[in-house]
Amino acid sequence: MQVETPTILKKIVARKYEEIAERQARTPYANLEIAAAAANAHNPTRGFAQALRRKIGQGKAGVIAEVKKASPSKGILRDPFSPKDIAISYEKGGAACLSVLTDQDFFQGHEDYLVEARAACGLPVIRKDFIVDPYQVMEARSIGADCILLIAACLTGKELRELDQMARDLSMDVLVEVHNRAELELALEYTETELLGINNRDLHTFELSLQHTFELMNDVPKDRLIVTESGIHTRDDVAAMRENNIHAFLVGEAFMKADDPGEKLAELFK
Repeated sequence: MQVETPTILKKIVARKYEEIAERQARTPYANLEIAAAAANAHNPTRGFAQALRRKIGQGKAGVIAEVKKASPSKGILRDPFSPKDIAISYEKGGAACLSVLTDQDFFQGHEDYLVEARAACGLPVIRKDFIVDPYQVMEARSIGADCILLIAACLTGKELRELDQMARDLSMDVLVEVHNRAELELALEYTETELLGINNRDLHTFELSLQHTFELMNDVPKDRLIVTESGIHTRDDVAAMRENNIHAFLVGEAFMKADDPGEKLAELFK
C-alpha cells in the first residue's frame, strides 16, 4: 500500500536524500553507531510517551511544545532564537515534552538546537525532521533524541516498519504522523508505536481544520495515544479536543511568536 505524497513533501524528501549523502561523506554510519551507543550508555532516553501519559494521568494536557525558528510559509518565527531559553520557559510552563526542528533547508533548524534545548531542561525531546533513512535514526539517538517523527505521507509501509523498529531498538519512542485515512491505515498496519499524530493541515491544499482529528480518531485503536498536531490556537480549540478525549497536543507557532513561550503555553492549557 502506498499513499499519495504531496508535492511539497516530494521536494523536501528529494533534498533529504542529497543531504544524507553529504552527511555520510563527512560522518560514516559506523561513527554514528559508536556515538549512539555512547548516548545510550551515558545519556539514556527520558521516556517520551511515558512523559505524555504521566501528564494526562494527572488530568492535564500532554503538550509537546515546539522549538521552531522558521517555517517555509511564514519565514522567521522568532528572532533572536535561543533553544536553551525556550526549553527552560516551556518546562516552567508545564510542557510534557519538547519538539525540536532539525531540518536546515526548509525550517532553518539544526541538530545543535536539539542538543542545546535538551541540555537546558529535564524534558524528553523529539527530533522533528523528515526522516526517510536509517542514517537519520542513528543520528537522532547520537545527538540525544528521545523520540523521532515518522511522516506516513513520505514513507512506504516497508520503510515505516524498518525505521519504527530501528528507533525502538535504540530505546527511542516514535511519533507516526498521518493526515488522512489511507495514511492512518498504513501506520496501523506497519508500525507498533503507541504514539499516533493526526496533523490537522491538509498538505495538498494547506488548509487547516481540526475536523481532521475528529474524523480519524474513532479509527485509532484504544491502546494508541492520539496527538493532535497543528491548528491549536485558542482555549476553545483545546476544550474541543479534550471534550472529545484528545489530551495530547503538538503546538509550535502559537508559542514561538509569544514573548514568553512557556507563559503562553500555560495560558492556553490552564
